[in-house]
Amino acid sequence: MSSSDQLPKPKPSGRSTRRGAPSSVDAVRRSFDAVIGVFTGKTHVPAPTLRWGLLLVAAGAVVAALVTMFVTGFDNKGLEAHTPGSPAEPVVDKEFGTAVKGDCLSWTKPDHSDLVKVRCENKHMFEVAADVDMAKYPGKEFGPGSRFPDSLRLTELKEEHCVPAVQQYLNGKFDPRGRYIVGLMYPSPDGWQHGDRTLRCGVQYAASAGTPASTGSAAEHDQSKVYGPGVCLGINQNLPTDPVDCAQQHAVEVVSTIDLGQRFQGSPPDKDEQDKFVEDECARTSSDYLGGPDVVRNKTLTLFFDYLDARSWLAGSRKLDCMVGKGADREGFAPITGSAKGDILINGQAPVPPPNTGRSTPAPLPGAAPLPPQPQPR
Repeated sequence: MSSSDQLPKPKPSGRSTRRGAPSSVDAVRRSFDAVIGVFTGKTHVPAPTLRWGLLLVAAGAVVAALVTMFVTGFDNKGLEAHTPGSPAEPVVDKEFGTAVKGDCLSWTKPDHSDLVKVRCENKHMFEVAADVDMAKYPGKEFGPGSRFPDSLRLTELKEEHCVPAVQQYLNGKFDPRGRYIVGLMYPSPDGWQHGDRTLRCGVQYAASAGTPASTGSAAEHDQSKVYGPGVCLGINQNLPTDPVDCAQQHAVEVVSTIDLGQRFQGSPPDKDEQDKFVEDECARTSSDYLGGPDVVRNKTLTLFFDYLDARSWLAGSRKLDCMVGKGADREGFAPITGSAKGDILINGQAPVPPPNTGRSTPAPLPGAAPLPPQPQPR
């Protein structure tokens, strides 16, 4: 069996910051455009919107591969499990075959052959939202002797069955831009051959590669996609990936986490008001984290932050990360080595502080150029 599933515009001020400037096009298109086409040659600072892109972009992946890489969550090779009753039945059959709504599953081996059910308060990889027996559906598609679904069909099944199942499981509070993605676990080809037609829908941590462990039920968590101060996000092909040690090359470093719930209550806040609050908080907290208000400027970094759209707000998400990074000359991010709290290298070179002109407020930075059209996922 196997399983499936922001940066803000400079403002004139004494600090180097950028805030979100989302387009009005479809959210998925916006995220791909913003991350893949983050920069153009007409601007010297990174373009907006980072967070959801971090969920969607796998290191070294191309857009056309996103369907198979992210819709299923696990790789399409499948977990090695057989249907109960088949020869040499492994333990995983019992665990997977009896998993129901609310169960949490975990494994340690790359082939997932040691999959077991665990208490959700312990570390786990997958939380089951529903089990769906496709054999009960009319027609020949899932009947005896039917062909094992290809990745495109599994993608369709996830959209048809798992997305609504997860929404129901979380009482309509699923944040599509949050820390979780919708997952689908399905029988291996061998299990399918022996008659197993049960799909298990659920949630798992979002990541560009692998399946990180989570703790506690998703139904009880704030779904905000935050990492926390001191976390560095790796870099591959100028794009952010998953958390790494800051001594390794990375794209951005989280300097603080801001709770918008401390300022806004009720309906989703106006974007301009939200951005003003987050910008001020990021500037203040970044100074505390880095040890001074001039560190960002002197290390030639830029302060980035995201925004919460209405869907995230209504799902209960309230937190955002403030991050520092360095835009590459043409697109994406430049690789940084070392924590911004100490000495860093950018593209292998120590940053050179800009000259001090004596002005208290630097000249405004140029805004982000319009993003070019990007290919859509198939």
